[in-house]
This record gives sequence, structure tokens and C-alpha cells, in this order.
Amino acid sequence: MKQIVSILSCMLCASLLFSCVGKKKFIASQKNIEALRMDSVRLERSIAEMQDRIRRAEAANRSTNAQLENTTQQLSQSQEEIEAQKRRLQQLQSLIDQQRKNTVALRKKIADALVNFGDNELTVSLKNGKVYVSMQESLLFPSGSATVNPRGKEALATLAKALNQNQDINVEIEGHTDSIPISKKYIDNWDLSEARSTAIARILIKEYFVNPARITASGRSEYDPIASNSTPEGRQRNRRTEIILEPKLDELMQLIRESQ
Repeated sequence: MKQIVSILSCMLCASLLFSCVGKKKFIASQKNIEALRMDSVRLERSIAEMQDRIRRAEAANRSTNAQLENTTQQLSQSQEEIEAQKRRLQQLQSLIDQQRKNTVALRKKIADALVNFGDNELTVSLKNGKVYVSMQESLLFPSGSATVNPRGKEALATLAKALNQNQDINVEIEGHTDSIPISKKYIDNWDLSEARSTAIARILIKEYFVNPARITASGRSEYDPIASNSTPEGRQRNRRTEIILEPKLDELMQLIRESQ
């Protein structure tokens, strides 16, 4: 009997021992599983973070590429605009140079046409890119009058012939006086200077058939002197009519407007 009890006690102890050992293994297994689960969660988070970084990097790369492409396009457009501007400037300079040559040639042509008139009657000069034909009062008019005399008409006829051979020239006629007040049929020097310029315009148009659309007439009175009005010689020089010739600038002005 005692032997049986002893055997049962041994079996119970062994069972308890095996039971304790299994529980510890189970707990250890549970801990391992939990640790693995936590590692998996951390790994998943790490993978998600890495994927997010990759997405952001790809987005930044796309943005950078787009900006680079846009910048490249802008640079290309700017270069094209610069080249176009250079071409316009070259055209503009070429036209200006040609205009200068034409004006110099026009001055020589007019001077050659009027070679039979002395320096005390008229002068031909270049100023501000225009040709100035300055005719003295003694060549064109009696004192205080706006009626052109025969010698003046001869000069105007010669000038008109050159103008009709060069249709691309604008003509501006300016009357000038000295500072001595007028005392005859004209109200004042303004009136006299305007009457003289319009008288010359009418002769060029009606007698010598210069296109009136090319002509402008005005009076400057005594307010644009070329010499002092304090001496007889100076006043004589100031009593003049200037016929200002300017090649038409239509093409040049159009190019300037396009450049602007």
C-alpha cells in the first residue's frame, strides 16, 4: 500500500513538473509571438515611411523636372526674343545709315541744281538730318511784300524740278523776319512770315505741280533768328525763307514702332 502511494506521489510530482515546464514554454512562446508582432508593426511602419519618402522624392523630382523644362523653355524663348531684337536693331541701323546717305545725296543734288545762285541769295546745308534751303528776302520778295519776284520764281522753278524728280521728300516752308515791326498791309511779322511761306507753297503747287500733300507752310516771325537783330547785317540774314527737305521716314518709323 505504501508502495502504491509512493508511486502515485511520484507520478503527481512528475505531472506537476511537466505542467510547470509547459506553462513556461507557453508564456515564453507568447512573449516571442508578441515581440515578433511588434517587430512586424515596426517593420510595416518603416516600410510605409520609406514608401512615403519615395513618393515625396518622386513628386519633388517631377516638380524639379517640370521647373527645369519650364526654365529651359523660357531661356529658349528669351534667346529667340534677343535674336529677333538684334535683327530689328540691325535693320533699324541699316535704315538709319541709308537715310543718312540719302539725305547727303539729296543735299548735293539740290546744291548742284541751285549752283547758279550765289551765297548772298541762298544756301544749302544739312541740319538735324534734313536739307535746309535758306533763301534770302532779297532773292524772293520786295521789302515788306509777299509777292515773289522773277528771280525768286526762277529759283523756285529749279527747286521744284528737283522735288518732282524725288517724290519721297517732304517739304516744309518756314517764313522768317527780323524784329522790326511791320507797318504796311500786314498786321505784324507773324502775318508777313505766314503770307510769304504760303505764297511760295502756292507757286510750287500751282505753277510747278509739286504734290500739295508733301508741303507744309508756316510762319516763325522774328522768333527763330540766325543772327543778331541789333545790326543791319544781322537783320538782313534773319529776313529769309527756309525750305526744309526731309526724305520720308515711313519705313523707318514703322520699324521703330515694331521694336517698341
